[in-house]
Amino acid sequence: MRDPLSVSRLADIIDQARGKTPADLVIKSVGIFDLTSGDVTVGDIAIAGDRIVGTHQTYQGATEIDGRGLTAVPGFIDSHVHCESSLVPPLEFDRCVVPRGTTTAICDPHEICNVLGVPGLKFFLECAAVTVMDLRVQLSSCVPSTHLETSGARLEAEDLLPFKHHPKVLGLAEFMNVPGVLNKDPAVLAKLSAFSDVQIDGHSPLLSSYDLNAYIAAGVRNCHETTSAHEAREKLAKGMQILVREGTVSKDLAALAELITTERAPFLALCTDDRNPLDIAEEGHLDYLIRSAIGRGVRPLDAYRAATWSAARHFGLFDRGLVAPGQRADIVLLEDLATCKVHSVICRGAPVTPDRFKARPDVPLVGLDSVKLKPVIAGTFRMPAGGHGEMPVIGIRPGQILTDRLSLEVPIRDGAFEGDVERDILKVAVLGRHSDHGSIGHGFVKGFGITRGAIASSIGHDSHNICVIGCNDADMAAAVNRLIALRGGFAAVAEGQVTAELPLPIAGLMSDRPFEEVEHGLRRLRDAVVAMGTTLHEPFLQMAFLALPVIPHLKITDKGLVDVDKFELV
Repeated sequence: MRDPLSVSRLADIIDQARGKTPADLVIKSVGIFDLTSGDVTVGDIAIAGDRIVGTHQTYQGATEIDGRGLTAVPGFIDSHVHCESSLVPPLEFDRCVVPRGTTTAICDPHEICNVLGVPGLKFFLECAAVTVMDLRVQLSSCVPSTHLETSGARLEAEDLLPFKHHPKVLGLAEFMNVPGVLNKDPAVLAKLSAFSDVQIDGHSPLLSSYDLNAYIAAGVRNCHETTSAHEAREKLAKGMQILVREGTVSKDLAALAELITTERAPFLALCTDDRNPLDIAEEGHLDYLIRSAIGRGVRPLDAYRAATWSAARHFGLFDRGLVAPGQRADIVLLEDLATCKVHSVICRGAPVTPDRFKARPDVPLVGLDSVKLKPVIAGTFRMPAGGHGEMPVIGIRPGQILTDRLSLEVPIRDGAFEGDVERDILKVAVLGRHSDHGSIGHGFVKGFGITRGAIASSIGHDSHNICVIGCNDADMAAAVNRLIALRGGFAAVAEGQVTAELPLPIAGLMSDRPFEEVEHGLRRLRDAVVAMGTTLHEPFLQMAFLALPVIPHLKITDKGLVDVDKFELV
């Protein structure tokens, strides 16, 4: 919501809109992409303060920008993102994506909230108050996401209610505990009831039929975990907004692009959930989603509607999503509409420049000592064999966070289960990091392709315990111990030597360095793990979702293997 305008300010806006006085800023002779028709018409855009006051007429401005050869579209809206998963804090996320056209983002800080609780939420709200973009912070609804893992904090309805009417809050973030909704868990119902009069975001992979009806009827309004057109059609028919996702790990655009039509675009939006700085540098942010959708045959009108107007309307942000009078002056100037090649960005009525980011006040960092796990030894990863060698194994689906439950023969040596590198069956373990005596879950995973060494991460959605995958116990221990020394992050180890690392000391989730340095660190990690034999595009982020026990079918937490379909430990 905007603050009310004074009478004098309104009078000034009216005079600038009528051309009686020069506008604060005018973009001259620019192509204006009309999201009501798909037409492009050349004209001026007049801006007074942070709002557009005139289009399609001739204006004079105190400051003028030559828009000849460019096309103006509304600023892009990322309808679901976790800034933490970009591996940088909100102020660096801001600096990274705004120049690519993302001027609004709906973020859920449940990664940091699962580690730090209320202090993590307050940190995000303090950051959102000073970002160049409009960063909206949804209140994390599932901390922890389930009872099948150990988080660093717990947020109940009474913890969230004090923030319900914060000016940067729209409502309740993704409600991942679907079984809790359907089984009428008292704590779940308390949250849904407390926020039943505001936006409640969803998270309902593969949910259908009566259960889907119940989930929607409980107040959930959207879903970003839809991975097939068939699934999306049922959800759309039942009134859900589908947030089409294309992130670093989860890539659903190919499966859902056929739905982005003129008829359905008002009921769709685009989201990243999430993209790291390396992918943003190489491919883009929401500009990449728009470009990719058009490349798959989606009409530009429908792609840009989903990325702007549709998202704005769904979240009740009625002051944006069009290049039109009265709208917030978030404008992306494109060199080419079809390829979404961004020339420059206007955000809140002013050009986006490096100086605007430098002018923001600093926000003190939090969670710099969140990794409390004590060093481990190779024996930590020994798995005594209590029977035959066939056991459940997590099967990776490249490009998805869905996993398969495989049943495979696993070798036994000296009374313990061992991996089988030749068959791509590797040990995986999750170690609780929120205390110095954290529990440990053991298992096996197939699909990483690593033939030597180990990789470890302190990012493990959603409780963010330490996850490690390796070909031998000694390298697994070395990788985990390096993470402890780094205060969190990513590490790759081969033959006992660290081959690449990326420190993430802010809650064990985010770097305290500029996003450009994070990008370079990710490149070094990617090269190191490719040398280890991986077949995955982003093995560290794929690993991070192995511990997410709300996504089917088989996952692992610090408490052990989880059968997500049965919502119980194996």
